[in-house]
Amino acid sequence: MSSTELPGVRAAAAVAPTVSTVRVAEGEELRSVALPGLTLTVRTRPPERTGLPPALYVHGLGGSSQNWSALMPLLQELVDGEAVDLPGFGDSPPPDDGNYSVTGHARAVIRFLDAAERGPVHLFGNSLGGAVATRVAAVRPDLVRTLTLISPALPEIRVQRTAAPTGLLAVPGVAKLFARMTRDWTAEERTRGVMALCYGDPARVSESGFRAAVAEMEHRLELPYFWDAMARSARGIVDAYTLGGQHGLWRQAERVLAPTQLVYGGRDQLVSYRMARRASAAFRDSRLLTLPDAGHVAMMEYPEAVAQAFRDLLDECGGS
Repeated sequence: MSSTELPGVRAAAAVAPTVSTVRVAEGEELRSVALPGLTLTVRTRPPERTGLPPALYVHGLGGSSQNWSALMPLLQELVDGEAVDLPGFGDSPPPDDGNYSVTGHARAVIRFLDAAERGPVHLFGNSLGGAVATRVAAVRPDLVRTLTLISPALPEIRVQRTAAPTGLLAVPGVAKLFARMTRDWTAEERTRGVMALCYGDPARVSESGFRAAVAEMEHRLELPYFWDAMARSARGIVDAYTLGGQHGLWRQAERVLAPTQLVYGGRDQLVSYRMARRASAAFRDSRLLTLPDAGHVAMMEYPEAVAQAFRDLLDECGGS
């Protein structure tokens, strides 16, 4: 199977797939950025005034830049914000080298920041994006002003049972099998399943929010490389969990110099709430926000609380 073929679906030769349009909320803009070896789609929300410090938002596994659409408008008076679709996710095509490791994604973020000359930025990361942001902050401290990590995917010795299915995607052949077993599932059914896993209380999602999530799911499923990107990125997380020495994520967390805001949800089924204490000890200049009723995507469930935590971080750092 090629890296651009959807498992369980035979690709039509020489016919480009028809893919639905990516949703762009009012006030947002999308642009494509060509870089050596990859092309990234970037979602922007123009700041309220010129001269504001730059910010970059990095989504998690299976997500996209849309995951930040609730938070970005709450911070546009403070930062000049951009959200990136990691390679193979959202509207960004796969990387030329097929590298979906945490290091590969971090390299994509670094290439983008270097090319745009926007650093240092206020860097935000959720889940996989949190691991990526940690690596970026550790190896390129010159690019990061502050670091805000929401349920970062940092190594756990005892992974929650509810997170096991996501880890299984990393096993060769499992993504292909799952795609075949669920080929009759509707986008609505898949979306409800994802929300049940990622939200502390899916009932908090508005009807319009749910419909937008369904539309995004439909878009993802139309991409011929969707399952490959999911499987390889999940494998990248598992590999990062087992990596030791100076390249281990916890060792790199200890190297981060940037002031760090940590956000953990008490109902997170993917990243254990108990990891908050270890993360607080690992990041040398950290502060912790715990949201007992939040799940894995606090910036989508409780964007006002996350925004206020960032404002407090800015105040501590002198407001810039």
